[in-house]
Amino acid sequence: MAKASCDSCVYNVYDEDDETYYCEVDMDEDDAARLMQGHYRECPYYQLDDEYAVVRHQM
Repeated sequence: MAKASCDSCVYNVYDEDDETYYCEVDMDEDDAARLMQGHYRECPYYQLDDEYAVVRHQM
């Protein structure tokens, strides 16, 4: 999983207390282990953080 894709993911949230980003996807323990072990080529939970998508949809 490329770090660049994490940077634009809607689930990548900044924690001011720790001064770091965390993934806030609600996944079960098995999926988390598979993700950390590199079983996925790309993150299956990736969703583009596109705040203008709703506006474009309304046009």
